[in-house]
Amino acid sequence: MNEIFTRVSVRKYENKAVESEKITQLLRAAMAAPSAGNQQPWEFYVVTDREKIQALAKTSPYAGCCANAPVVIVPCYKMEGARFPEFCEIDLSIATENLWLEAASLGLGAVWLATAPVKERMEKVAEILGLPEYLKAFALVPVGYPAETKRQQDRFDESRIHHV
Repeated sequence: MNEIFTRVSVRKYENKAVESEKITQLLRAAMAAPSAGNQQPWEFYVVTDREKIQALAKTSPYAGCCANAPVVIVPCYKMEGARFPEFCEIDLSIATENLWLEAASLGLGAVWLATAPVKERMEKVAEILGLPEYLKAFALVPVGYPAETKRQQDRFDESRIHHV
């Protein structure tokens, strides 16, 4: 899977809509993720409303890049009814990485902007989107066609590997 080695965080996007088929493919990839006890605690909000995207861009000091994205996907989780609620955020991390890697494979750019576990950010996102109380906002993932080109850093460091 080459995208693991080529994926980068993209924060600048072309002024071009992302096709609904590609958005569906991103969500299919996210929902293909494994989860603790197969609990699948996720729900996804696909935000294309410009006013809501502008509001999301103000939910943290790092979310400003959402403002120029044609779509922002907001992965959310529900602990209600989860078999292993303490693993919900881990489950969402796996799903979000799947989404991110699929974006790269489709020629799209994306960046993962943490919302959880910062309560204030989670509450701001929930208010903007009108999330039901049982859902917790996990992250913001602005997605679009990249308006910037970057190379991934080689982060392999053999000194961090320990054989026992």
